[in-house]
Amino acid sequence: MSQIFTRAYWRSAARELKRPKILAVTALLMAVSMAISMVSIPLPNNLHIYFTYVSKGLCAAICGPVAALVVGFAEDILGFVLHPTGAFFPGYTLSTMLAMFFYALGFYRQRLTIPRIAVTKLAVNLVCNVALGTLWNSILFGKAYLFYFWGSLGKNLTLWPIEVAVMVLVYRLVTPVLEKQGLMAPQGKNKQR
Repeated sequence: MSQIFTRAYWRSAARELKRPKILAVTALLMAVSMAISMVSIPLPNNLHIYFTYVSKGLCAAICGPVAALVVGFAEDILGFVLHPTGAFFPGYTLSTMLAMFFYALGFYRQRLTIPRIAVTKLAVNLVCNVALGTLWNSILFGKAYLFYFWGSLGKNLTLWPIEVAVMVLVYRLVTPVLEKQGLMAPQGKNKQR
């Protein structure tokens, strides 16, 4: 984890934007995420259960934190253009970018262990979904912050263990293929890139 604070880490992460293989896989995962985003389970008070976290986390693990910001921006803008659900609001773009960045900080060039997935997903849920999502809903719909906060907090904490279990299951299925293709860090017990 301390490698995040090195110049070499960030230079290497920025180079991912120049690798055609990474860009192709990232574009594919971005398309998958946009397709998945069209399916949600609506809840009261403008809350929804989405499943895009799986593809976003995987995309961030592959492309790294620099590209994750670009992908988050592009995904939100393209998603809005292709499937608008109201007026455009840049706060949601910021939330998407930040979520992708958190996933990348947690997953890029790392073994995807259950604790790592759990902590990263909890950070995304609390910061992006609860804190920022509540702020954006309050601004857009004119109700007090706390009106949305408690419902969002309850939803995100309740779904967190389920989301972690889904991520662990999916990632265990796909990481061997991605590792073999050189798209992810080795996932063996003693291997580190």
